[in-house]
Amino acid sequence: MPIKTIPLSQLEADLRGTLNECADSGEALVVELPGHGRVAIQPLNAADDDSLSSELLESNPAFQALVAKSKASPRKPFVAGD
Repeated sequence: MPIKTIPLSQLEADLRGTLNECADSGEALVVELPGHGRVAIQPLNAADDDSLSSELLESNPAFQALVAKSKASPRKPFVAGD
């Protein structure tokens, strides 16, 4: 899988465009965070996403607790920050 490294400022300048490019190209992104190292963003296809969620639900107590906490919380509307 190809990997592209970008500065945080590039991601901030065009978040939606950069994430769409990542998803469309299949290319993983490594974002350089000033003073905090790096984080990776990797596209998942629909089949991978289902399998990853299932694996986390089956084997990760921290993820299970997070899902339970989310289910117990009132729903808040999602507001995109364009």
